[in-house]
Amino acid sequence: MQLFFQESISSPTTYLNEEESKHLVRVLRKKKGDQILLTDGKGMLYTCILEEANPKKASLTVLASQEAEKDPFYIHLAIAPTKSPDRMEWMVEKITEIGFHKLTLLDTLHGERSFLKVDRLHKKMISACKQSIKWRTPTLNGTTKLSELIKSPDFAEYQKFIAYVDENHPHHLLDLAKAGENYLILIGPEGDFDPKEIQLAFDHGFQAVSLGKSRLRTETAGLAAVQMLQVLNR
Repeated sequence: MQLFFQESISSPTTYLNEEESKHLVRVLRKKKGDQILLTDGKGMLYTCILEEANPKKASLTVLASQEAEKDPFYIHLAIAPTKSPDRMEWMVEKITEIGFHKLTLLDTLHGERSFLKVDRLHKKMISACKQSIKWRTPTLNGTTKLSELIKSPDFAEYQKFIAYVDENHPHHLLDLAKAGENYLILIGPEGDFDPKEIQLAFDHGFQAVSLGKSRLRTETAGLAAVQMLQVLNR
């Protein structure tokens, strides 16, 4: 199954952007009359027929549409960007394939990088959704101060976790996380969270958790956390 992406889809006729049109016509060599599957990244799948195989602006006729079921849980990963943008892009691609719902980039006291190109990360998400046949693109928040996120009242009904380097963590993430819940999990930079940040998280109801016996890189920790919560909700 080949899935194409178009943020705005009209019915009965819609047009692909130049990037998707070029891939459809010149790379995959699709012809007039071929059936095309299209998503808007908002949970909708459209079955279409290719009307004009124009590599700059392919036109499609929408035949049918259906909406994906929403997950009965919600994974919000808040993570400090790594020094290497490539490592963060790799993580975003993989956690999108596995499945999660929202990503927030954290500005922390020991952070190695204060920003990333959000547009580029969004493109990685779209590509991974197409690869893994997902109809919903995760939400991506730009850089947010850790203290602001921790204090936000938006997460009153969430299970809130903070993962940091400590060999004496009494609880693994899977010991505390409950299936079917909304989760917010904080992952720090390579230099880890500052003790003041950890205490602030505790003061606002976050629970300390381990992700296993190994000491993980930031992007590996983010991937591990998402995978564990997905397995919990399988």
